Amino acid sequence: MKIKKIAIVGAGTAGWLAANHLGKSLKNRGIAITLIESPDIPTIGVGEGTVPMMRETLKSFGISETEFFRRCDASFKQSIKFVNWLDKNKHGEQNYYHHLFDYPFPNNYDLTPLWLSKQNVPYSEMVSFQSKVCDSLLAPKFKTTAEYHGETTYAYHLNAKSFATLLKENAISKFNVNHKIANVTDVEFDDEGFIKAVELDNEATDSYDFYIDCTGFNCFLLGEKLGVEFIGLGNKLPIDTAITAQIPVSNKQEIPPYTIATAHQAGWIWDIGLQTRRGTGFVYSSKYLSHDQAQAKFEKYLGLSLDSVMTKRIPMKIGYREHFWKKNCVALGLSQGFVEPLEATAILVTDFCTRHLAERFPHTLSESENRAKTFNRNVKYTWDRVVDFIQLHYYLSDRNDSQFWRDWKDKVLLSDDLLDKLDLWRTHPPISTDFSSKFEVFDVENYLYVLYGMRFNTQSPCINDNDAALAENILAMVDEHAEVLKSKLPSHRELLENINKYPMPKV
Repeated sequence: MKIKKIAIVGAGTAGWLAANHLGKSLKNRGIAITLIESPDIPTIGVGEGTVPMMRETLKSFGISETEFFRRCDASFKQSIKFVNWLDKNKHGEQNYYHHLFDYPFPNNYDLTPLWLSKQNVPYSEMVSFQSKVCDSLLAPKFKTTAEYHGETTYAYHLNAKSFATLLKENAISKFNVNHKIANVTDVEFDDEGFIKAVELDNEATDSYDFYIDCTGFNCFLLGEKLGVEFIGLGNKLPIDTAITAQIPVSNKQEIPPYTIATAHQAGWIWDIGLQTRRGTGFVYSSKYLSHDQAQAKFEKYLGLSLDSVMTKRIPMKIGYREHFWKKNCVALGLSQGFVEPLEATAILVTDFCTRHLAERFPHTLSESENRAKTFNRNVKYTWDRVVDFIQLHYYLSDRNDSQFWRDWKDKVLLSDDLLDKLDLWRTHPPISTDFSSKFEVFDVENYLYVLYGMRFNTQSPCINDNDAALAENILAMVDEHAEVLKSKLPSHRELLENINKYPMPKV
């Protein structure tokens, strides 16, 4: 049977990303796409940080970057600044590091061997001028720089609810996606176990050929109705609860051009600066910290009472589905899986998997069985490597001040793949060929920043005189360019105010 009608059940960022990706990819195939949104399920709001791939996604959807900033209270993100992930007694005031978005190979040259031989400055500062741009609270581009271009590589912070609205309007206007408000209460199956129709709370029954499950943690279609089990990862990842708080800011306050991730005794805190507020979240393991203790520590970090701001407590269901595609149904977003949002994983994996689905969307249901096998294998690999990367942050920490940090440094928790890589990287720094799959969303540059930001011990390589001289010249170039940018780039707040007054030049 030829696929002519697709239903996306569930809205939010995941649902509307799916609508745009599928709408764009399938617009010439005559497929009708309908998104069914529940009027009763609010947006969770976790997932307000992105990675640079989102720039390409928004550009491909035909969304104006200026409109995006104005509509979504957005700000620029050039890094994740990790604070207190190491022992403060050993590392003093320099107890932070940047996981930058710029590629750490200036002039396509790897300065890592030089850094390993010296270690006299933070790794990010040696390999990229972006480190000083971030620490100076500067924007990644000039006022005259065109949309989606920059002097440094950047992503975004955004208001998740406003972002979903912008994606909704774009999908409807540009890709003719239909929008229906209703609760899906049940499903009907055909004789072969495919979903034939969904029953709605207005007693109507809608029939489609293919279904996208974006119903969140409930995973109503793939999980509850098709019986695909959830694989919990609480034995591999520590965090299971978040307390979120939105903090208003004045229009005079500077905005950090990075996410701040501050470790505490049983987890960490995210701090995201938007134009009009800070989005903050205290994430923790309930095994090591009670809710009252978590609230008290969060209040101490914020310097205010949580009674004075809007807060939300979110139990986190950590893990992923045993399969992500069964019969004629694919799960995306929280329906597919979730791990703590330490490296902006929520939107990243959703965007990545939705793009993968759209690029190889089947023409008929008979094609879907083979596509499902490939999709399930690839997406599972993606999730497993995401788990590796999140675990790495805990395993590398030398904090020893609480049972939480002692417990989560156990290498028994790590996958064989990650253990093999760490053994290799003790004698050789990571290189691109250590990452052989296109389905790893974290690559060599991400590992370099985290490994050496957290002082991973790699044997210092021998450098001959010619290579040393070349490396020193490139290092001088990085330092010089950093100083030029520091003197010329506008502050982050200044550029955002300018974008609200004057549109960025089109590409």
